[in-house]
Amino acid sequence: MATIKDIAKLAEVSPTTVSRVLSQDETMVVSQDIKMKIFRIAHELKYVSPRMRHLQEKDKMVIGVADWNIVRPDRLNVHLTSLNCIADSLSPKVKIEFVRMEKEVSRRYDGIIAFGMFSEEEMERLRIQSVAVIFINSNDKDYEYDSIIMDFDRGIRESLEYLVNKRQYRSVGYIGGLYEKGKVRIGYRRLACVRDTFAQYGCLDEKNIYVGELSKESGYALAKEAIESGHLPEAVILGSDEIAEGAIEAFAEAKLRIPKDLAIVIYEDIKTLESKWEDFTRVQMYPDIVWETAIKLLLEQIHNQRTDSMKIFLPGKIKLGESA
Repeated sequence: MATIKDIAKLAEVSPTTVSRVLSQDETMVVSQDIKMKIFRIAHELKYVSPRMRHLQEKDKMVIGVADWNIVRPDRLNVHLTSLNCIADSLSPKVKIEFVRMEKEVSRRYDGIIAFGMFSEEEMERLRIQSVAVIFINSNDKDYEYDSIIMDFDRGIRESLEYLVNKRQYRSVGYIGGLYEKGKVRIGYRRLACVRDTFAQYGCLDEKNIYVGELSKESGYALAKEAIESGHLPEAVILGSDEIAEGAIEAFAEAKLRIPKDLAIVIYEDIKTLESKWEDFTRVQMYPDIVWETAIKLLLEQIHNQRTDSMKIFLPGKIKLGESA
């Protein structure tokens, strides 16, 4: 088990410096390079603080959720409110609190679950905030961290396999949203996958691809545009829960019967609202098994002091409902 002295020796600083840096003592005067060196070594050695080694029944862990690369910062992460039951079943003796992190705000966490692609600068910022980090669908290639890889392409492939081959719809469209602010870009990877996969299945028609802002309002407007175009496809994939919420309202206003007049599949990321359409066919990219696995991996790092990093591959899955 790594100690403060082990880190100090490799970082060539005093144990006191290491202790104060790891506890994020704001009064500690030390260069940013030294800080990052200490945090890197702590990560490499899988250092766990004494407090985390001796968690008692009434103690609490705080898990940060870094989701700004897949969820707009002005939207809720609805799933956070339902994680307590999962956490209680996995760690009944320790109360776990999940906190949605802000990109530009630093604080100390017992563990971090990070979603999406992160820049080197963002990786460094996460490293400063916790020794235990797990990345979900990120770009970490050096196996330094635990990671979960979701097969995004498979979700689109399963949708088309079901719609085109099993249900034999002759035309399929897509309504989705994009969000870009600074270096944060949401939805672009999915759109590229949609075009590539539609082409592979021989159903790519750019007239049936509608893309706008990532919001309920945009979903409504894009669906109205598709209806008024005169060539609405027989089936459509809706690219997020917000897009779906607006688009389905527009379809209902147009008196379209689902699935008789139009089949629908909702491509569901992390929920940003409580859906009215839970009985619809959907591709679930982050089902409970993803969160359960992430929490288990963090607990292994913290409680069991596991030193080897793990990479786990999990598929998104299609959940059949009444809409297709």
